[in-house]
Amino acid sequence: MALQWLILSYVVAAEVVIAVILTLPYPMLVKKRIVSLVSLILQPAASIVAFAGFQLLDLYWKNEHRLMCSSEVCTATERDRYEKSIYKAQRNVVLCAAGILLYWCILRICKYNKDLEHLEELEKRCKAE
Repeated sequence: MALQWLILSYVVAAEVVIAVILTLPYPMLVKKRIVSLVSLILQPAASIVAFAGFQLLDLYWKNEHRLMCSSEVCTATERDRYEKSIYKAQRNVVLCAAGILLYWCILRICKYNKDLEHLEELEKRCKAE
């Protein structure tokens, strides 16, 4: 069970690194190459959205069917285990949401840079005429 969250954690960490790299100021030539490289990676990386969405659905289903431990019948150990599982579920929801949001941010940054490059080419053509 923990392997999927470990993989998702590494993917989110990689997305953070990519987002930071994309937003740092570089010379235009270096920026174009970085954006083109990340754009090539984005298509296969779209599977992270489906993976994180599936994990969110799994967390929702587990939350709906979780045994409640709020009465006096529960022991302290059972109550601690219940609270720990709630905290883990909340952490995992934040991780899934971060993965989806970061993917979207990287996608929009790349699209913005490509549009900017296209407009610069259009401006050069207009000035040449």
